[in-house]
Amino acid sequence: MAMGEITARLRRGLGSWADGSAAEARELRTEAVRSGCMPIAEAPARERVQLQGSLRTLTLRPRGGVPALEAELYDGTGTITVVWLGRRRIAGIAPGRHLRVQGRVALHEGERVIFNPRYELRIGA
Repeated sequence: MAMGEITARLRRGLGSWADGSAAEARELRTEAVRSGCMPIAEAPARERVQLQGSLRTLTLRPRGGVPALEAELYDGTGTITVVWLGRRRIAGIAPGRHLRVQGRVALHEGERVIFNPRYELRIGA
């Protein structure tokens, strides 16, 4: 196989992957707005918000000697970290799950975070 052909195949593969990511982002944005949630990118600090999206990552990261379950919520406009203090795991919370959260946005070390939010597991967008 020639180098040009390999490059062309790689570009097609990456292009289709990028198209899928863009489509997922549009779908998540549309579903969040349709359900009455604020886009994550527009969520102001120190305000109570209702956000919806897909969990990208889930990490157990102790904070001050207390277990803390951290998740990254993504809605197609941006991401926010959601933290449940004192929890090692929560049934149903896993990467790829769709979730709606309610809580106050805090700034912690320059990152936007919602601590101990109310949450609702959603069926995929």
